[in-house]
Amino acid sequence: MITQYHRQVLVSAFVSLLFMGAAHATVIDQPLPDAAQETHARNLFRELKCVVCEGQSLADSDAALAVEMRAYIRGMLRDKKTDDEILDYFRARYGDRVLMTPPFDQNTALLWASPILLLLIGVFFIRRTTAKKAIT
Repeated sequence: MITQYHRQVLVSAFVSLLFMGAAHATVIDQPLPDAAQETHARNLFRELKCVVCEGQSLADSDAALAVEMRAYIRGMLRDKKTDDEILDYFRARYGDRVLMTPPFDQNTALLWASPILLLLIGVFFIRRTTAKKAIT
């Protein structure tokens, strides 16, 4: 007959085994053996955002998903995938928000044009202010 104590021991052992399995299954951020390929991979890490950490690139993030994404990129580089193929894979999976520099299209046109618009508005107000002072 299983007592309450034995049940607790069995549950504790089962939970411990689960955690050991999860710890064993984690991905290690291991650099590529070829230095040129690793430099290439690190450049790609800077082009992609971590989808967990807002505003951080994959190169800067320590999140578990970022580690997995970096390992996947290294694997794709080992398989001789091009930059476009790698970036397209992540864009298909996470959308354009995964890119550090958003593409220029109809959805981001205002984002790209806003610095120029703000500059023009600033020049307009400066000229208007200085023109009023010149008249008086």
